[in-house]
Amino acid sequence: SFNSLNHDMTLTEFKFIWYMEYSHRMWGRIVGLAYILPAAYFWRRGWLSRPLKGCVLALCGLVCFQGLLGWYMVKSGLEEKPDSYDIPRVSQYRLAAHLGSALVLYSASLWTGLSLLLPRHKLPETHQLLRLRQYAHGTTALIFLTALSGAFVAGLDAGLVYNSFPKMGERWIPDDLLAFSPVLRNIFENPTTVQFDHRILGIASVTAVTALYLFSRKIPLPRRTRMAVTSLLAVAWMQ
Repeated sequence: SFNSLNHDMTLTEFKFIWYMEYSHRMWGRIVGLAYILPAAYFWRRGWLSRPLKGCVLALCGLVCFQGLLGWYMVKSGLEEKPDSYDIPRVSQYRLAAHLGSALVLYSASLWTGLSLLLPRHKLPETHQLLRLRQYAHGTTALIFLTALSGAFVAGLDAGLVYNSFPKMGERWIPDDLLAFSPVLRNIFENPTTVQFDHRILGIASVTAVTALYLFSRKIPLPRRTRMAVTSLLAVAWMQ
C-alpha cells in the first residue's frame, strides 16, 4: 500500500497514524477487560439472577465478536488486489458491520444498565401509548440504518464527491446516481449513490424524530420519558 498511497510519508507522519490505530486497539481491549473481569467477579459471588446471566453472556459474546470483526475489517485493507488500481482501503461492507456491531453492543449495554438502575414505569396500555412505542421502534431502526449508511460513506470516501447541500453540485438528483450495473450495486459501491442515500436517510431520521416528539406531546407521559424524547430531539437536530 506504501507504493500506491502516501509514498512521500515521513516516519513522524507514519508514527501518528500507527499510534492512532494502536490506541484504538488498546482501548478496545481495555473496554473488553472492563466488562469481562467485573462480570466474572459478580457471577462468582452469585450476584447475578438467571435472566441477567443470559444478558451478561450475550454482551460478553458481543464484546468478543466486535474485536474479531475489527480485525477482519482491517485485514481487508491489507489484502493485495492485483486487478484494482484504486487506493488501498478497508471494505465498506466490513466497516459497516463493525460500526453496526458497536452500536448494538453500546445500545444493549446501556439498555441493560438502565433496566437495572431505573424502575420500569407501569403505564396503562392505551392505544396511543402502543402507537408511540411502535413508532419509537421504527425511528430507532431508521437511525440505525442511517448510521450504517454513514459507514459506507466513510468506506468509499463518498463525502468527497459532492460538498454542497441541499443540491449535489448543480442538481437535486446527480447524473451518475445509477452509473453502475447491475443497479443494486450502486447502493453499496457507487460513491454518489451512497452519499445521496445517506443524505435522504439523515433528513428522514430528523423528520421521524421530530414527528415522534410532536406525537409524544399529545400523550400523558412520565417526566423521565418526556425528558428522553426531548433529549433525542435536541441531539438529532444538533447532529
